[in-house]
Amino acid sequence: MDATVGNNVKPVRRSKEDKKVIRKQLKASHTLLKHEGISTAPQPTKSLVVANGGLGNGVSREELSAALKQMGEVDKLIMHPNKPYAFVTYRSEESARKAHINLNGEKLQCGENSVTLYLSYVDSVTCEEEASVPLPEGLVLVEDFVCSEEEALLLAAIDWSSTNTDVTAQKALKHRRVKHYGFEFRYDNNNVDKDKPLSAGIPQECLLVLERCVKNQHIDIMPDQLTVNQYESGQGIPPHVDTHSAFEDTIMSLSLGAKTVMEFRHPDGRLVAVVLPERSLLVMKGESRFLWTHGITPRKFDMVPACDPQSFGDTTPDLRTSSNLTLSKRGTRTSLTFRKIRNEPCRCAFPSACDSQGAPPSPSPPPPPSLPCCHADAALLEEQYVHRVYDAIASHFSSTRHSPWPRVCHFLCSLPPGSVLADVGCGNGKYLGVNPELSAVGCDRSSALVQICAERGFQAFVSDALSVPLRAASCDACISIAVIHHFSTQERRLAAVQELVRLLKPGGRALIYVWAFEQEYNKQRSKYLKDQNKELPENHNPAENSPEESQEPQGKSSVHSSSHSEDNYRTVDNNQHVTDGKLSVHTNRTAFETKDLLVPWHLKDGKKRVEGDSGEGGKKDQQKEKSKKTSRSKATLDCNPATSPGFDSNMFSDSSLDTIAATHSSKPIPGCDTSQTCSSALKSESEIIPAPVFHRYYHVFQQGELEQLCAQQAGVTVQSSYHDQGNWCVILEKALNR
Repeated sequence: MDATVGNNVKPVRRSKEDKKVIRKQLKASHTLLKHEGISTAPQPTKSLVVANGGLGNGVSREELSAALKQMGEVDKLIMHPNKPYAFVTYRSEESARKAHINLNGEKLQCGENSVTLYLSYVDSVTCEEEASVPLPEGLVLVEDFVCSEEEALLLAAIDWSSTNTDVTAQKALKHRRVKHYGFEFRYDNNNVDKDKPLSAGIPQECLLVLERCVKNQHIDIMPDQLTVNQYESGQGIPPHVDTHSAFEDTIMSLSLGAKTVMEFRHPDGRLVAVVLPERSLLVMKGESRFLWTHGITPRKFDMVPACDPQSFGDTTPDLRTSSNLTLSKRGTRTSLTFRKIRNEPCRCAFPSACDSQGAPPSPSPPPPPSLPCCHADAALLEEQYVHRVYDAIASHFSSTRHSPWPRVCHFLCSLPPGSVLADVGCGNGKYLGVNPELSAVGCDRSSALVQICAERGFQAFVSDALSVPLRAASCDACISIAVIHHFSTQERRLAAVQELVRLLKPGGRALIYVWAFEQEYNKQRSKYLKDQNKELPENHNPAENSPEESQEPQGKSSVHSSSHSEDNYRTVDNNQHVTDGKLSVHTNRTAFETKDLLVPWHLKDGKKRVEGDSGEGGKKDQQKEKSKKTSRSKATLDCNPATSPGFDSNMFSDSSLDTIAATHSSKPIPGCDTSQTCSSALKSESEIIPAPVFHRYYHVFQQGELEQLCAQQAGVTVQSSYHDQGNWCVILEKALNR
């Protein structure tokens, strides 16, 4: 280099904070390329990708747009559904430069939460024309059917303070409040007792609205039954078809107080999400009433069009592909659903979905497993409700495992350089690369997760945590994060601790995390519980599960084929105690009532079965196809970031970057509930596989239980123990003379 030129180049001194921002920006760019195929540009352009600035992070279009517009005139802002990033194109390159300099590493306040933005240049951004999808046949949505004054009058007519249940059959259900007028819908048989009308008929205040419905030919006869449902923010109802034998063809639902999104699903897999604005009337006739299921996903926010769409007639905007969406915070919504009692058997054109015409009832879910009473029973339970499940959900599970927990990282970074680390139960290997100065190796019972570790460049092998094929006293440190709670007996949990100790050198240390029974500790609720009221849009829906295995739950996924419109949420109390030795199914994001339980894992969407595809091969083919994509700026669909107590919203999430299907094994998976499909569904297209719900066995630990377990192992001392976001944790040290 010319000496003169060299003297003219002055090194740029950056602060530690600047360097930290650059590192995280580069990490975000790498994640975008690896998981989305989005290539960032080294030189300034007019367009940028904004990591952490997506709808999937709970960032609304209005909040992000306001920050971006401070840097200059924005040409377009693209926010794909459920994605943790957005694209912005400025009118000038100078504005893009200004945004890149000033917004990188800056926190954006989004309601009660905040995210840290990381911006990178991209060469171009493609924006497809907004698409619409046909409404289900027979479905009509009439916006502003009542005015605000009528809305207030109708809401005031519903007296929730009444305690006379014989008059209006008022009930406080688990996920909403409900009142019946005219006739009561019975949850024990999913029907109406037509010989026992209620003393309270449809309120007088509703009659003018119903007369307008007749005049506008939405109905030809006056309804005689009304169900009023009140949904608080975060509540919903699972997909269902109204009972054919209970009600006549037309069903009308009036939305008051707040908007929501209702999802309609055809038995062939078609999904149509319809925004129900406040004061709108939904009319279901024919196919939309008798064949399509409809439901509302329980969540705090909905993804809706950023501006009121023009009248689409018999179509609606496709919320799954639109890039012009924003977040709408749900309020308290009251729905008035009007029906006419049927006095003759139903003779609809959909016999396979009709209970009057001999449609089979909804299949009953398999009975829950029992607590094991011997070693063989325990091994079988864990094989069915742990091992097979994790192999089946591995890709989806891995896509939600991105942010290492700070206190685990602190432990790993405290180890001397060159230390040998064994991560027993390493999952997708997210802790294997935390401290590059360690010689780290992982093992996991799931071959699918070990394969993911290998693809990420980590050293890992398949092994049971009770018998790790490593020499005794070969490791300076071991970690067991969210593993031991999957063992179903005290003896097997102790054996897992003993195996960790066996691997340690004298003086070596082990860190153990298990899920805690006490999700509220020292007057602080864990993030697992807090997130029940902080639902991100789906997918989230309420994807979420355990802290380490956390996923926002999708509400109850059962599809009730013979249910009342918005009014059949007849679920078993999932927080019941173990009875007769049977395990209960836990309701996600709620406090525990029992220590041994099954925790649901909701896969987002079913996938089409390919003839001859074994599932694993299909997954590999998807990965190969994905690796061929070198540059694209359009988000893939149907992926939702899952939050967890260890989730750092300020770190760029790569959790929602893969569309995952279940592994379709030739063996049935007892931990997977595929019976939660509408029995009325016409399975005319056998290649459509419904999204299953898997159940994983857990033993949640009470305070002091983990320390007592470790105390049974001779030659170790508990250096420290603590509660970390809904987990009990200990650090063990092996005695020097062992």
